[in-house]
Formats: sequence, C-alpha cells, structure tokens
Amino acid sequence: MVDAHQTFVIVGGGLAGAKAAETLRSEGFTGRVILVGDERDHPYERPPLSKGYLLGKEERDSVFVHEPGWYAQAEVELHLGQPVVAIDREAKSVRLGDGAVIHYDKLLLATGAEPRRLDVPGTGLAGVHHLRRLAHADRLRQVLTALGRDNGHLVIAGAGWIGLEIAAAAREYGAEVTVVEREPTPLHAVLGPEVGQMFADLHAEHGVRFHFGASLTEIVGQDGMVLAVQTDDGEEHPAHDVLAAIGAAPRTALAEAAGLDLVERAHGGGIVVDASLRTSDPDIFAAGDVAAPHHPLFDSRLRVEHWANALNGGPAAARAMLGQDVRYDRVPYFFSDQYDVGLEYSGWAPPGSYDQVVARGDVGKREFIAFWLSEGRVLAGMNVNVWDVTETMQELIRTGARPDVERLADPSVPLESLLS
Repeated sequence: MVDAHQTFVIVGGGLAGAKAAETLRSEGFTGRVILVGDERDHPYERPPLSKGYLLGKEERDSVFVHEPGWYAQAEVELHLGQPVVAIDREAKSVRLGDGAVIHYDKLLLATGAEPRRLDVPGTGLAGVHHLRRLAHADRLRQVLTALGRDNGHLVIAGAGWIGLEIAAAAREYGAEVTVVEREPTPLHAVLGPEVGQMFADLHAEHGVRFHFGASLTEIVGQDGMVLAVQTDDGEEHPAHDVLAAIGAAPRTALAEAAGLDLVERAHGGGIVVDASLRTSDPDIFAAGDVAAPHHPLFDSRLRVEHWANALNGGPAAARAMLGQDVRYDRVPYFFSDQYDVGLEYSGWAPPGSYDQVVARGDVGKREFIAFWLSEGRVLAGMNVNVWDVTETMQELIRTGARPDVERLADPSVPLESLLS
C-alpha cells in the first residue's frame, strides 16, 4: 500500500519515464509515484513508429510499455494529456496546464525531444508531416497507403535514421520517394562517408532518388495542398506529401525556465546531469533524450536520442532518486531495419573523431561489421546482418582496445580473441 511519506514525480510519458516508474516500485519504493505526460496515450516505445507499426506489421497495442492496467496495479498515478507548465524549485512543486499543483520530494525530467521544424515557406500546407508521436505514425500510415495506391510522391527532407527508415517503408507501400540531404551521403554525421555510401546504394537499388548537397527552400502548394518542393540549387521535385526528418531538439523549456544548467545547442543541447543523472538541483534528475551526461569513454558530454538510452536511463535515474550509488556510463547503442538490412551500432565516432574505418566481412553482400578507429583504438562498431556480436563490440569500445588491424578485419579470427 502506498503511503504519503514521499512523492516522486516523473515528467514525461515515454519509455524513460515509464521504466523509471516501474523501477521505483521494483526497488521497493512505497511513496507516491506520479507520472505526468502531455499525450493522451499511455507510455509507448518509439522505434515501431518508423519500423514495424508504420509498416502495418505490428498491432497498435504492441507499442505500449505496459498493459494499461499495470499502472493501477503498481499504484502509479497517471496524469495523461496534461502538460507540466512550470517547476517551482523553492516550493518543490510542479504546476500542470489545468492549474493543479503537485508537490515533489524528487523530480525526474524525461521530457524527450521534439522534431526540428522546416523553416521554409509552405510548411503550413496539408501534406507536411513529422514523425515523433503515435498520432503522427497513425496519420503517416494512412498517407503512405494512399501514396502507394495512387503512385504518389513523398519528398523526405533529411537522410538520417528516421528519414531512411520512412523512405524504406514508403517504398514498401509503393510510393515514389525523393530524399533531399545537404550532406554528401546519408547518415553523414553518424557514420561518415565511408559507410554512409552503402545506405545510398541500398536505397537507390530500391528506387529511392537522392538529391545530395541541397536543402529545401520552399514547399510549393495550391489550394492548401502540396505540389512540389524547391531546393537551394534551383531544382524542383514533384511531391504530394513532405516529411521533415532533419533531427530532433531536446525539450528543455521547463528546465530552462526553472534555472537548471543546460548544454549549449551548438554542443548538442540537453540538460546537464552528473554520472548519476542528477541535474544542477540535487532533487531533480533527467533521463532519456533530454539528458546530457559526461561520458568518460569519449571524454565528452553526450546526449543520446535512441531507444536503449531511454530503456536504461530511466531505471538508472530511478535508482539514483532512491539514493543508490549510480554511475550511468553505458556505451551508446541503437538499431535500425531497412528493407532486408538489419543493423546495430555501438559507440560514438562522428566525422573528425576517427582516422580509420575497418570492415570485417562482405560489404558487397551487406554482411559485415565496420569499426571506427582513432590511433588504433576502437571508438564504435556497426554490425550489418551479422548478429550476436554487440556485447563483444561494446567490450572492445569500453576497454579502449587497440587490436591488430589485420586480425580485426579477418572474419576467421574470433572477435572475442581481440579482447585479450
């Protein structure tokens, strides 16, 4: 039975917030747990929104973190469809959009991120989309079905993970797809040109058209509907719908208004947290997309926007709220599925941080592992249609391994042997 000796409030109804609530209960916390989310849906996971659910291969109920009845059983109080509009650190309370005020002893900010908006004329036209929320995916499924049926055109601004996954989904529906990307290759900021080109080839083989080295300057419409897009190099592409996939921005407005320390946008943004995910206020924590801890492996403050960070960060923050000794320094991890290619990426190696890329396996058949190295040290690895290697790859990264490059590239050499 819940007693009122302490109240822990979680702001954010996504995976990080839901797993934090679950962890508080599993660790024996008997005080009030209040979870506030500005969406009306119960907390859900976001990867299916651009993968299985978007493709119609997973049911809608499969995306939710818990069965709806779990929250009442665990005595977690839900305030759904209700934003937190202010934090009063002195009074230790949050104010909701309806004016209600909730006291907290500990507060967790798991407010996530929101899609960056296109700053061009025409974004108010019907047919301009983003993908972040379940409602967005519901709408996009309808759009892709119609485009496939009518041989319609989808233009995607951005060749990052979301842009490419939606491009793959759109082609599976039968839509025509053009991707506009200012960098020279897809996923340039994550993978660099060496591996990014593989994704350009993959999508081109499935009929996706790329327009690299350009950005959208206008979405052209008539009678409120999209007709085409124009780019800064004078090109025009026909379009019935446009998807903005130019990244996400951490939702830090609450934290900023409350005076918490933030990371500058130029350095990734987010809320400054220590190794235990505690903010500059000792009673306020942050987890998931919005949190920016300093990562000792990469000697940099990293804000990670992927599923695994929410899955693991929420529970870590919950344990820290309970006073446990927490050090959150997991190797960043994410996964993607595009057509018949599945991959997992571990580590962090943006362009400029590495001096060598080593491939192990058959790149042409898209069955390989790529490693990003700096002065011989493994910074990151990505396995493409090669499985059960993530743990070993992460250990190579975590230990700062500097394996012999020829052995690293040789598939006949057991990966585990490179750890010694």
